[in-house]
This record gives sequence, structure tokens and C-alpha cells, in this order.
Amino acid sequence: MTTATAPAPTAGRARGRRRDRSLYVTPVLVVLIVAGVVTWIDAQDFTRPGRAPEGRALDFGSLWTQFLQQAYLVVVSTVVVVVISIPIGILLSRRSAGRLGDAVLAVGGFLQALPPFGVIILMAFSPLGFGAPSAIVALVIASFLPVLTNTVVGLRQVEPSFIEAARGMGMSAGMTLRRVELPLAVPVMVAGIRVALVLNVGTATLATFIGAGGLGTPIQSMLKLGRTDAAFAVAALVTALALFVDWLAALAERAVRGAGG
Repeated sequence: MTTATAPAPTAGRARGRRRDRSLYVTPVLVVLIVAGVVTWIDAQDFTRPGRAPEGRALDFGSLWTQFLQQAYLVVVSTVVVVVISIPIGILLSRRSAGRLGDAVLAVGGFLQALPPFGVIILMAFSPLGFGAPSAIVALVIASFLPVLTNTVVGLRQVEPSFIEAARGMGMSAGMTLRRVELPLAVPVMVAGIRVALVLNVGTATLATFIGAGGLGTPIQSMLKLGRTDAAFAVAALVTALALFVDWLAALAERAVRGAGG
């Protein structure tokens, strides 16, 4: 008589459990980083005599203002990227676009290869001048390719049979795009937006060099004062922000994939 054994968990379920654990690990790590940096800054007592420049740069009120400046640059630039890249990606994914889609992606790849610092500095000498508008344009240039590429790839990967079935049911091309193609391509598109968000968090730190503020300001100040430890502490806050943004985007990506599945 044979003994029945329980089936082993599938690889898909194992991967799902690992993703579930990662959703809890990231916010805990972010909290630990922020708490550690805040505790370290508080222990330094930058208000002591002789530490006025450092105290002003690492004052919690000043750090909060610079954090909001960085968040503003990231949010606005990412919204602009989404508004520009997704419609262009939809147009380039159409058969009528022909080789134009590949050509635009090639140009986008060239722009993506440009050093972000160089793009930011060049934008400062544009008609927009120094400040947040130039930084936002530079961030858009630096991060629009992932969203554009994922939009094109996501729409091109939709099964032709689904499109043909929708057209056979009497749907117009526009209805097929809205009701069939876009819902199936959304998970891939969200993955591109996730990459753009994380890119913008890191690149926005360089916006301080053109007077746009952000967390790059205290980093630059600490490096000028020879306080590499303090610069590292603020850089850790930038890392925590990038991890948190990536975590939020991962939740959105997981939600749309679950809805699509």
C-alpha cells in the first residue's frame, strides 16, 4: 500500500512568498535608516559653538524643506514623463508607425546615455535658467525612456488573437486599445514608471548645482566643510527615499498585475 505524499509547493508559490516578505522588509529598512540618521544627527549636537555652518545645513527644519523640494522635483518630473511618454508610446506601437518607433527609441536611448549631471548643467544655460524648471526638464530627459520603451513593448506584446477577437466583436480600434490592449499592457507600463521614479530620486540630488534645492544641498555643504560623515548621513536619507518610492511603485505594480491576473 502506497502512502500519499503532499505535493511540493510550486516555484510560482515560492516566488510569491518571497515577494510577500520583501514587501515588509523594505519599509522596515527605510524606518531603520531614517531613525539611524536622525539619531546620529541629534547626537552630534551641531548647535555647539563653532559648528554654525554645519548646524544650519543639518537642522531638521532645513532637512525637511529640502526633502520636500526633492519630492516636488521627483513627482512633477515623473508626472510630465508619464504624460509625454505614454501617448507617444501608444502612437509608436501602432503598425502605421512602421520603423519610426524603432528610430524614436534609438534617439531616446542616445538621450538616456547622456550623463545626468551634464544634462542638468546644460539646462541651466537654457532659456529656463537656473532653478526648478530646468531641473525638471533635465529629469524628464533622463528618465522618459523606460516609460516610453515599456509602453511600446507592453502594447506590442499583446496577443494578436485578443485584438482580432475584439475587432470581430465590433469594437473600433480606439475601443480595442482602451478595453483590451491598455489593460493587458498596464503591468509592463507600471514597471517602466517604477524605474523612472527611482532614477529621478537619485538624479534630483544633483539639482542643487543649478539652484533647485533638494537633499543634494546639505550633501554639497558637508563636503565643502570636510564632513564626509555628515554627507554620508544625508546620502543615506536619499537612499531611504529611493527605497520607499520603489516600494510604493512595487505595490502599485503588484496591484495592477493582480488585477490583470
